[in-house]
Amino acid sequence: MSNSPSFSLPAGLPRLDRCAVMGVVNVTLDSFSDGGLWHDPAKAIAHGLALRARGADLVDVGGESTRPGAQRVPEEEELRRVLPVVRELAAAGMVVSVDTMRASVAEQAVEAGAAIVNDVSGGLADPAMARVVADTGAPFVVMHWRGQSADMERLAVYRDVVADVVAELTVRVDALLAAGVKEDQLILDPGLGFAKTAEHNWALLGRLDALTALGRPVLVAASRKRFLGTLLADPQSGALRPARERDDATAAVSALSAQAGAWAVRVHDVSGTADAVRVVAAWQHAARQGVREGL
Repeated sequence: MSNSPSFSLPAGLPRLDRCAVMGVVNVTLDSFSDGGLWHDPAKAIAHGLALRARGADLVDVGGESTRPGAQRVPEEEELRRVLPVVRELAAAGMVVSVDTMRASVAEQAVEAGAAIVNDVSGGLADPAMARVVADTGAPFVVMHWRGQSADMERLAVYRDVVADVVAELTVRVDALLAAGVKEDQLILDPGLGFAKTAEHNWALLGRLDALTALGRPVLVAASRKRFLGTLLADPQSGALRPARERDDATAAVSALSAQAGAWAVRVHDVSGTADAVRVVAAWQHAARQGVREGL
């Protein structure tokens, strides 16, 4: 049974008695499971509002795919995609995260109403990111990252993936603190699928306690990822389960992550995960009540 959170939650984030649900709004053409569906800003805004109606506590808006092999988009294009969506969703009262590796995009998105900066590089891709995060005071998701999407698969070499990820995230946190970012702004993400094999991803999920022990909120982003497709592959042909048919498995990972103490889970299909984390919260509440009553 997970205990009450031992971390201080960054300002501006929803205070909940359960794991939070972050819905994904990809304003891209090439994201691995929904590229092109919400590329039009009006459709992306409508999708973000629909995610809230289905149970999302916050949404993560991104204008650049980070799937394996993805090529970067120009800065101007990323801004064109992201800013109108962030602005409208924030104006509608939603807690918005901007998913970007560029300091300029992060800065302008926060000005447009974004409450969180979610950088899959943890500030490594753009040296100016730490300054922007420090200056804005925005909560900052520090993901474990070893290199750009185009060549990250060759970087999936570890002595002990759990120990190495914890050590490398600790180095990143120390660098951000030295650059003026406050500790209570930081949220950690193990970077599932980023320079990780399926075995690495499962090892990190199985030892999520090693990350929560660092004393900061932990975000788990497993939704529809390839390692779930591999697990659910057709036993005869070996064909991977298609990305959009991995939502039940995603909800299971969400429930187990919530049980293990994750602050939030980032998912494409919100409904199943929203139900799953509420079940976990009710279960944990009942278990704590039973302990108090000596049952």
